[in-house]
Amino acid sequence: MSIKTFPLAGTQLEELSRQYPTPFYLYDERAIRANVKELLRAFSVFPAYREHFAVKALPNPFILKILAAEGLGADCSSGPELLLADMAGIRGEAVMLTSNETPASEYRAARGLGAVINLDDITHIEYLEKHEGIPELVSCRYNPGPLKGGNAIIGKPEEAKYGFTREQIIRGFALLRGKGAKRFALHTMVASNELNLAYHLETARILFELAVEIKNKTGIVLEFVNLGGGVGIPYRPEEEAVRWDDLAGGVKKLFDSILVPAGLGNTGVRTEYGRPVTGPYGWLVARAVHTKSIYREYIGLDSCMADLMRPALYSAYHHITVAGKENAPLTETYDIVGSLCENNDKFAVQRRLPKIAAGDLVIIHDAGAHGRAMGFNYNGKLRCGELLLRNDGSIVQIRRPETAEDYFATLDLAALSGFKAG
Repeated sequence: MSIKTFPLAGTQLEELSRQYPTPFYLYDERAIRANVKELLRAFSVFPAYREHFAVKALPNPFILKILAAEGLGADCSSGPELLLADMAGIRGEAVMLTSNETPASEYRAARGLGAVINLDDITHIEYLEKHEGIPELVSCRYNPGPLKGGNAIIGKPEEAKYGFTREQIIRGFALLRGKGAKRFALHTMVASNELNLAYHLETARILFELAVEIKNKTGIVLEFVNLGGGVGIPYRPEEEAVRWDDLAGGVKKLFDSILVPAGLGNTGVRTEYGRPVTGPYGWLVARAVHTKSIYREYIGLDSCMADLMRPALYSAYHHITVAGKENAPLTETYDIVGSLCENNDKFAVQRRLPKIAAGDLVIIHDAGAHGRAMGFNYNGKLRCGELLLRNDGSIVQIRRPETAEDYFATLDLAALSGFKAG
């Protein structure tokens, strides 16, 4: 079981909403820092370990600066994410660029930061050499194909667009060495939001065995192996979290049984967790503005899937509570919906909840990763802002809500006045 909590009392939240009108995201700095400390403690069993937080999960430089202060690096998927890492003071080999179909401009930006470039395809070796040259340290992303079972969000590895095949990655490392690379790393990412510990341990086993094979076939000793991310969080109260100690301990046993006997006991271990680092410590807060009773009972919020699209995209579950009614009996069955002109704009479908009235504050849990980050502007919807609950109990706005001016900012309105439609 996982206990769903919220760091503010109902009266505090109501007062906060007067200063910062709903909807908004709220993140808990103290809880995030405590979680990171546990992560680093658990993985300290390795001779060298680094966590590169997946920036795509929560791309806000205030959050990244907090994580950097705790010792985390960054895993970036684009040029703007590299800029976010730089804003937070994360540079050099604490940054990895793990993108795909990567343009030369992003390789250039990564080289400028001194970041580790993680190549996604064997053809990218020649592309990188042509445009930016081969750096001293290069990582390559492995796709195990049918050797690894699929995951609901990413899908089957053999159907995924990412990574080198086994034969390609061995050939690719030899090719990179011939082009001047001197340091090498291996990476994979085959799952998303996976709560099965055995799945992650199997990934580690596959990578460690491949590291041994690479050494035996090419003589290349990998500097580090990046296990990727994909660890899930218990969105449903009945689910159990993956414990950092269980994960690190299981990986260490594989490390000791596979890498150490092969003379690879100094290999570094890296990860790129996002969701389990910040996910449970962020909430989307919205206000019920309408009730509707037709073939079903509906509660309409002042937020919509433009702020949180996971339920619409994946039919994902997010736990919902109502401020001040946390212990009230679950007497009603609602669809909790937003105002987007799409029928899948639903935060919950046929959910048992306490009686909700217009004006109630609704709290959507476990929204601290892949929440605001996945927002969009369809229907001209404006994305909400983000607040941070600091260690001292104060609350600061770390991203303001979007405005109509933001929405129109990329239009050339000066040219519009002289534009003739026909």
